[in-house]
This record gives sequence, structure tokens and C-alpha cells, in this order.
Amino acid sequence: MPAHSANPGGASRVRRRALLGTAVLVVLVALAGLAAYLTRDSRETSNSPATQAHSAAPSSSAASLSGSSSPSAHQHVLPVPPETRDPVVFGKAAAVALWSYDTRTYSRAELLAALHGWLTSESRYSDAASVDAVVPSAVLWKEMAANGQFATAAVNEGHFPDSFTQALQADPGTITQAYVYAVTVSGKQSIAWNGSPAGGAESRVTTLAVQCRPSRSCALAGVMPSVAP
Repeated sequence: MPAHSANPGGASRVRRRALLGTAVLVVLVALAGLAAYLTRDSRETSNSPATQAHSAAPSSSAASLSGSSSPSAHQHVLPVPPETRDPVVFGKAAAVALWSYDTRTYSRAELLAALHGWLTSESRYSDAASVDAVVPSAVLWKEMAANGQFATAAVNEGHFPDSFTQALQADPGTITQAYVYAVTVSGKQSIAWNGSPAGGAESRVTTLAVQCRPSRSCALAGVMPSVAP
């Protein structure tokens, strides 16, 4: 197969991903997997399998930011980004949104639209494809909906990766170009479906690129392809 996607929008997605990666690279030179983030094919990103859906959290997501979470204990509505200028606080809320979903309440298209509302309005730093990649395909979503599958998430903690902190301390001025921060979040996803209200749970961890300019609230820039400790 040819190395480049035939999708006319693929080139623009690659450029946005490269620009986002460049902004993060300024302060994340030690992050493993960043090179793959800059060079991976957009088709690979958009078609990557998602055996578990990671989206839609309660609009009052703060209730899920700590402690354990039972899938039946929450309202299942589309996720709304918090108004905060703290990258770690925003990253925790974004992780809850990416790890939660309810196929009984809304469609996949509605979920994608809601998650895109978390993205920065600066298109050069907005990597929507990396967010879309964590949402199941239309076929998988249909199968999950037939089973009434839903999930909630709880965050254990969030922090700046060590490599990010060290690079920022070495050159504090580098952050002022794009104000993109790396935030690593760990937590738990609880899943349930028809006939199994108790469901199951498993640990989750992700590193997010979060933009927090001083003049406005934080927004999501993208989901990193690998976890930075």
C-alpha cells in the first residue's frame, strides 16, 4: 500500500500534528514516543483499533476525579470541559472524559462532537485525530450499543512528567511559544453492560498535551501516543 493516505484531509492533519509535536518538543525533548507522534501516518491514527471506548464523562466531572467509581453511580451525559487555567486539573477532567462513555444515551457522532469541544481553537496545535483514535469505530460502537455498554472513570492522580519538569526548569521561557503542557494522568475505568451491572474495572494511564494560555481557560491539544512517567 502507498505510504501516504489518499484522504485529502490527511495532509492537514499531519501538519497540525507536526506543529503540535513541535510545540511540545520544546519542553518535552526527553519524552519517549514523541518522534512517533510527529511522524505517524494520519491514516494509522484515525483507523487505530479501540477495543475499549474512552469518552463522555458527566458534565460535573469533578465528582469523578478521585476515588473509586461505580458505573451506575453517575449520570451519563456528554462531557463538558471545565473552566480552569490549571493544566493538571484540566488534564484530570479530560482523562475522565476520554475514559467514560454511554452507548445507551448518545451516538458516536455526538460523542465525537462533544470531545472536539475540548480541543484548543488554535488549529495549528489541535490534534483532533489523536482524540478520535480513542473512540471506537462505528461498527464497534454499534455492537456496544446493542449490549447497552457504558463506562465511568475515576482519576487517581495527575502530574507533569519528570522530563517535562526538568526541561522546563532548564529553560522556563520555552513554554511561552504555545503554552502546551504535558500532563500524565492515572486512574480506573469501570465498565458495565446489559446483564452485568457490576461489570469490571481496569487501570488506565495516559499523557495529554494541554494548552493553557494565561489569557484564557485550558484546552486539550491532543493525546500523546505513549505515556510519559
